[in-house]
Amino acid sequence: MALAIAALLFAAFVLDLALGALAGAAFLSDVQAMLLLLAASVAFVVAILRREAEARK
Repeated sequence: MALAIAALLFAAFVLDLALGALAGAAFLSDVQAMLLLLAASVAFVVAILRREAEARK
């Protein structure tokens, strides 16, 4: 679940980045994009830590 959330958040970040580069119409500010990427990173770390915990059992 956390990995899917990380993928969705990262996809939203990439979409905003592509829209800003190609069309000049990014919908997020710099701070919002940074927070989105931070949330994606945190969700990814949570997913990895959960898988490591399952592997140890």
